[in-house]
Amino acid sequence: MPKIPPPSSVPAHDLLRGKTVLITAAAGAGIGFATAKRFAEEGARLFISDIHESRTERAAEELERLSGRSVGYRLCDVRDDADVRALVAAAISEMGRVDVVINNAGLGGDVSVVEMTDDQWNSVIDISLSSVFRMTRAVLPHMIERQSGVIINNASVLGWRAQKGQAHYAAAKAGVMAFTRCSALEAAEHGIRINAVSPSIAVHAHLEKTMPKELLDELEAKEAFGRGAELWEVANVMVFLASDYSSYMTGEVVSVSSQRA
Repeated sequence: MPKIPPPSSVPAHDLLRGKTVLITAAAGAGIGFATAKRFAEEGARLFISDIHESRTERAAEELERLSGRSVGYRLCDVRDDADVRALVAAAISEMGRVDVVINNAGLGGDVSVVEMTDDQWNSVIDISLSSVFRMTRAVLPHMIERQSGVIINNASVLGWRAQKGQAHYAAAKAGVMAFTRCSALEAAEHGIRINAVSPSIAVHAHLEKTMPKELLDELEAKEAFGRGAELWEVANVMVFLASDYSSYMTGEVVSVSSQRA
């Protein structure tokens, strides 16, 4: 399958003007930073977090430079409930409110079930699934009080599809999908929407460093366009879910994929 080149990045339309957004795992080269950048372009005010101090500070500075607006940030270990609650409190204190939360933290790995240790299993489940629960639990009281809010969770097509060596990650992402649906029903009566995106493969520098080129090429070849998604293509779907254009959507898992059945 030849690679079909991506289109040009879509120009901004101020879809999130006036919205305040908290994004986890937003430093570095992946979907988190790309989403923060896209949200800033659409007019949102940002508060970002990550576990890496220098990268988080650099990310905030870069986002401030690009947007011309101040960007708040705080380090957060999403495995620690006290840290998560402190992050939410800091975001509310700095921005006045939190309109949108992006649960982007995740951890992968490649290991067979037979060789997988309890620590490997627990780490992936904790960071990729339990963090979504902790952040949602921490921010919902604030959103319930305001009777408004949007939460967007980052899942994966592996929550639906099988791949060797990915049992822990696939189980976590399937859990994110189920958690999204159930929590959305509880939040709906308060005017809060909870949805998820489910990317297949989005190529970025960190992925290229951590994944063998042969496997990366194989995964891209499975896509209908013969390429992985651009990071901004995933971020654009999150922009849609955060905006008022998706006002009737909740409990949905939106596939950001061109994979063929």
